[in-house]
Amino acid sequence: MDLDLRKIRYFVAVAELLHFGRAAERLHIAQPVLSRQIRALEKDLGAPLFERDSHGVTLTAAGRQLLDDSRQLLAIADATRLRVCRAAGGPRRLVVGFRAGVVVTRALRAFGAAHPDVEALARRVEWDDQERLILDGTVDLAYVRRPIREQGLTLLPLFSEARVAMLPADHRLAGKPELALADLADEPRLRYADPRPGELPIRTIEEKFESVASGAGITLVPESVAEQYSRPDITYVPVPDAERDEVLLAWEASRRSPLITAFARLAPLADPARAEEP
Repeated sequence: MDLDLRKIRYFVAVAELLHFGRAAERLHIAQPVLSRQIRALEKDLGAPLFERDSHGVTLTAAGRQLLDDSRQLLAIADATRLRVCRAAGGPRRLVVGFRAGVVVTRALRAFGAAHPDVEALARRVEWDDQERLILDGTVDLAYVRRPIREQGLTLLPLFSEARVAMLPADHRLAGKPELALADLADEPRLRYADPRPGELPIRTIEEKFESVASGAGITLVPESVAEQYSRPDITYVPVPDAERDEVLLAWEASRRSPLITAFARLAPLADPARAEEP
């Protein structure tokens, strides 16, 4: 039995929304058609994927397992399609993702000098999409920061850096030469991956600026972010006992690309931590 990717996409929509009507709207199909496709998928797999009752729709144990597997399966399928289209024609290209604060200029120049026939491009990624953009082929590889979901990825540690507290310029701790984590224990922290009901997740450095400057909370950021991004209403203070921020190079584990291999070989020799060396 071969899995039908269309049915898998339909399943993911229902599993994420837990509502057949809203899932049908997202997919631009009629709800009865969606229901039939889900029943057909359950028959194909020989397992119920949803519990349906008067209270709504919930995932069964089989459904939760399929949802975990489906996201990576669809990402791999999309990435395969993208790579095939690229291979069919057009110039050779390598797209390198990077997180805020990570400077990739030196690595891109070194790669370009070694591979003048390849177009090397940079694209910024955020904490909540760094894995997805690698797995779906939007970027070929990326400089990422922990925490990261490692499933399906090959990770190459590059360097670590100290973290600093991002504070409003008029904060009571602003101007201190350095702080300890204990000094920040009672300070409200910005929430990222787990926002409260009604809150929007904070994704970018610009959103961090706005949240900190408005007094919503403080946060810790890598030292390189403090060096590259500044505003008069924001200040940074070193926190020596904070856990260091780790930067890694990541790419999709099953890819066999000579260009990725070549970039991964030179990246440790041209990483931002060594940018000031002769």
